[in-house]
Amino acid sequence: MRYKIVIVDDEIELIKNLKYELEDLDKNLEVTYFTSGYAALNTVMQGKTDLVLSDIAMPDMDGFELYSRIKEYDTNIPIILMTGFGYDPNHVVVRTKREGPVDIIPKPFITENLFGLLLKRLKERKATKED
Repeated sequence: MRYKIVIVDDEIELIKNLKYELEDLDKNLEVTYFTSGYAALNTVMQGKTDLVLSDIAMPDMDGFELYSRIKEYDTNIPIILMTGFGYDPNHVVVRTKREGPVDIIPKPFITENLFGLLLKRLKERKATKED
């Protein structure tokens, strides 16, 4: 089974490299990337997205807003947020945690650790769809 992953970050080199690394780790991953939250949201709302990996700090739509809009569309799509920021009580990480369950991975991260989390969330989604 192929899984469709959407990555969103305004750092184009980071997401290009991450796409190739993830697809190299698992040939069943099909990764699409965007530098715009709006473009990513449009793709997610067309259906067939299994997981979203998004940066929190982006110029057009922050990761929290993207998270909220995706959850309004489909509560079962797993979303993993990436952040390079330290702790700030008013930061969107805290806001997101208040809104519901979300995985947050700090940058820089080890790709294999992220990959493990992706697989875990994809398997959970698959199990939910089969119920």
